[in-house]
Amino acid sequence: MPRGVVVVDVERCKGCGLCVAACPQKVLAQSGTLNRSGYDVVHAQNPDACVGCAFCALTCPDTALTVFREKTAP
Repeated sequence: MPRGVVVVDVERCKGCGLCVAACPQKVLAQSGTLNRSGYDVVHAQNPDACVGCAFCALTCPDTALTVFREKTAP
């Protein structure tokens, strides 16, 4: 199974939570940390569960998420 990595651009994130709701693996969550604009940004709470589906990035209205896929050893 591929492994995914989610990178959050915290200054673009407005903390809307759409990506959190879209993630079938429950990787993302609100962080409780505010960015410079005062938004509660998301973070990868459970990064090892990410499969790289990119539903979060596709859902984000602010293009604050980038998803990378890494190949894992068989």
